[in-house]
Amino acid sequence: MKLNTIAPNPDSKKTRLRVGRGASAGQGKTCGRGVKGQRARKGGYHKVGFEGGQMPLQRRLPKVGFRSKVKATVAEVRLSELAKLEGTIVDLAALKAANVVPAQALRARIVASGEFAKAVTVKGIHLTKGAKAAIEAAGGTVEA
Repeated sequence: MKLNTIAPNPDSKKTRLRVGRGASAGQGKTCGRGVKGQRARKGGYHKVGFEGGQMPLQRRLPKVGFRSKVKATVAEVRLSELAKLEGTIVDLAALKAANVVPAQALRARIVASGEFAKAVTVKGIHLTKGAKAAIEAAGGTVEA
């Protein structure tokens, strides 16, 4: 094989359409733009999504979904993640130090998920009923 013999497969590369080169070229006179109107002119077309004054599709369809701004500030912690923590006192600072919750979290919430058998003291963190029962069953305490 030689570099000068390499070529793409036949008909895999389509030649560019050269408009405005006369009637015999197939795209003469108006060059496939029709007659008059905004689309016939040079210098751009219209805004993306503009439908000629008709109510655009993105405004005709109903709004879907909701993104909570609170969600970014409240972190959820599983009991199984809590078991990996060093020390016996669990508060927001300890959770941030252990990279269990993100640094921008303002609040945390412990949920009952996974096994837990460690006596810890939970301070200033919201718990679900199941999580509170699991911590107290393991010999831990919950402080408000």
